Order: sequence, then structure tokens, then C-alpha cells
Amino acid sequence: MLTSSVESIQMVDLKNQYLKIKPAIDEAIQECVNSAAFIKGPQVSAFEQQLGHYLTIGNVVACANGTDALQVAMMALNLQPGDEVIVPSFTYVATAEVIALLRLQPVMVDVDPKTFTICPSAIEQAISQKTKAVVPVHLFGQCADMERISDLCSAYDLFVIEDAAQAIGATYSYTNGNTVSAGAMGMLGTTSFFPSKNLGCFGDGGAVFTNNDTIASHVRMIANHGQAKKYEHDAIGINSRLDSIQAAILLEKLKFLSTYTLYRQQVADMYDAVFSGITAIEIPYRMPGSTHVFNQYTLKVPAAERDELKAYLDDRKIPSMIYYPMPLHKQKAYRGLGRVVGELSATEELCKQVISLPIHTELSNEQIQYITESVTTYFN
Repeated sequence: MLTSSVESIQMVDLKNQYLKIKPAIDEAIQECVNSAAFIKGPQVSAFEQQLGHYLTIGNVVACANGTDALQVAMMALNLQPGDEVIVPSFTYVATAEVIALLRLQPVMVDVDPKTFTICPSAIEQAISQKTKAVVPVHLFGQCADMERISDLCSAYDLFVIEDAAQAIGATYSYTNGNTVSAGAMGMLGTTSFFPSKNLGCFGDGGAVFTNNDTIASHVRMIANHGQAKKYEHDAIGINSRLDSIQAAILLEKLKFLSTYTLYRQQVADMYDAVFSGITAIEIPYRMPGSTHVFNQYTLKVPAAERDELKAYLDDRKIPSMIYYPMPLHKQKAYRGLGRVVGELSATEELCKQVISLPIHTELSNEQIQYITESVTTYFN
């Protein structure tokens, strides 16, 4: 007989996270309602400043969602139709979607099978005369190999646009001792505040990061219909704003981001302690130089076992997810678009092997034990 706690396991438990800080969240929302400053209220600029301070990033420009953040970042660099942008094929579709929407050419390459992040040698193999930018995706919560990527992009004069949607709060340490936040290493960085992210709002939201003040001004203008002054439009832009209520919620949750990160890491450690003893399981690799904030806890299991394991967990009321079952280069919308460089064998294998388990701030020890015992029982 399952206890009520075990029966209520969720992939992400946003309701109970909210209930723990309900008075502060409710008060912040009510202040927005009372002021009626729903767009461009003071909460937005306050959030931008506090997040920039938290991440030690010079400029944060909040926008409507993480996909817009990527699009605005690329628009700010004046990339032209036909320019190539290198992306990993093992990622969420938004990474390549904005490239296609801007009539740029996505160049899809393989990832490192251990880190799940874009492979620097695959980047170098894909560079052509048309290549203008690279988008490293800090997948599942840890940074890509940014020292090698940065050196490579500097050598070829390429822009780096970080997709840090799953890695807010992660840091990367260079061999010279400098430690930098995810999103602050490229010319531009982007993130998402989708509710399931480590720092999530109660709807859609996103942000662009940069330490370049001139580019930051351009980003802010593009996200506001291309206007620097009201009714004076100096560039083609879009309408992408973070609502004041969402900013107010994020201001409150930002206070707990370090605590949220620590708890996710502790849950990952508990998972690791059990799963590292199971031969058929490969636990998440922790890349030297990067912290891991575990937006997802993703195992690699034999391809022949993955779907059966998922069905077994479903039967035991344990949610799990497969990120991602089909690589970008095999998606119907992207076939024949841009270039695919190499065989992408690691990407195709990962799509058959990966499975992500619940990892969030509300998991109880009882729930963690039930999950680990269930996975262990399946493989034994």
C-alpha cells in the first residue's frame, strides 16, 4: 500500500513550492494589482538589477520568454539571412527555431555523449565561411565546455550566444581561475523563466544577458518594438516584455535560488549514491570546471531497456520524462534546412538511452527512497 506522499510524486511540484512562500508571493502580486502597473512596472527593472547582481552579469534585459530571448539576441548581432549558426542537435527545438525564423541557416552538430553538451571538435568541423555564431546549450543544468568553445570562436571570429535556459545559477571555472556564471561567457546569454525551470515564474518569461553595454541597449530597443524613445523606431523590433506580475514573483523566488540549487544537488547526490552501483545505469556526468544545478536528473540506460523502464515507473506512479526522443536533424520541420555535419551518432544514441527522473525542491526523503528502490528493483 503506497503512502499518500509516495502517490503524490510529481515531475515538478510547483504548487507545494508556492505554498512554502505563499504570503510573500501573494503580497508581491497584490502590490502589482494595486498599482495597476502591469507592464514596465518597477518590479521589472528591480528584477533585472537583482538578477544581474546575483549572476555578476553587467546587463539583464527581461523579455517575454526564453525563445524570444534567443531571437532578440540574434537580432541584436545583425546576423543576415543565409548566415550560419552552429547548434547541437540534442536540444529543445527553440534553439534552432529562432535561427530558421530569422532566415539564418542552422548547422546541426553532435554532442559529447558524457556531458550531453555541444562537442567543441564538432563545432570546428562545421565552421565554414558563412559561419557567424555558435549557440552552446548548457543542457540539463551544467555548462558546456566553454573554455574550448570560447578559444575556438575567438580564433574564427565567431559570436557565442549561450542558451542557459536550463542552467540558471550554474558557474564555470576557467583554467586561469576565473569563475563565471552560465550566460555571462559569450557575447550574449539567454535564459527562460518557464515555470519548471530552477528559477521559474507563473507563466512565460525570459531574459538576455550581456556584459557589453552597447549591445544591451540594442537588445532592449529590439525587445520594445525597436524604439529607443516612444514612437521613435530606430530598428526593426518585436514586442517582448516580462509582465510586472511575473517580475514580482521572480524577485521573491530569486531570494531562494541558492537554496533551491543546493537541494537539487543534494537529491542528485542521493540518486548517484544508489544508481552508481547498478551496472546498467550511467549516472549524470559532472564535468570538471562546471557546477551542475540539475534542472533535470538524466540517466543513460541501455536503449533496449529505456521504454520498458519508463513503463515500469509509470505503473508505480513515478513520473519520468524523455528529453529528447528525436534529435533536431530528424524533425520534419528541419529536414533539408541548413546543414548537418557528421554522423551525429552520440545524439542519436542519447535519444534512445536517456530518461529523466523527478528532481525538484519538494521531493521528500520517502519519495526519493521509493524512486531509487523502484529503479533498483527493475534492474535487479
